Amino acid sequence: MAPTLCTSGQVVLKAGANAPILNEAQYDGLIENAESFVNVSTKFDWIASYPSLTSGAKLLLSDVVASYAAIDLINYDMSGYTSRTEAQVMLDVNWSKTVEGINLLKDDNYRTFIQEGEVR
Repeated sequence: MAPTLCTSGQVVLKAGANAPILNEAQYDGLIENAESFVNVSTKFDWIASYPSLTSGAKLLLSDVVASYAAIDLINYDMSGYTSRTEAQVMLDVNWSKTVEGINLLKDDNYRTFIQEGEVR
């Protein structure tokens, strides 16, 4: 299965300039795990629905998945960060973005809007 909701570049950007460098297969694994987390957390298969989603929904999903995958990337190897505090701030920011995004994606009104472009 190939990643659908974000790219490795987006994950690296969210993990910061001092993030560890992996090979593409490793990034794909992080992204696929993050996609699964989003699908299970929201009880919805965003990957299957991806072609029909609004552009705003695609951007939000990309942001959430990249943030979650960045958490795993940062946790993989924190040695490149200038301090544990720097790494922790990166983790905290990405976790906050993940939680906020998941909450939006779980909301039935929001889900209707991003799937159909309108609220019923």
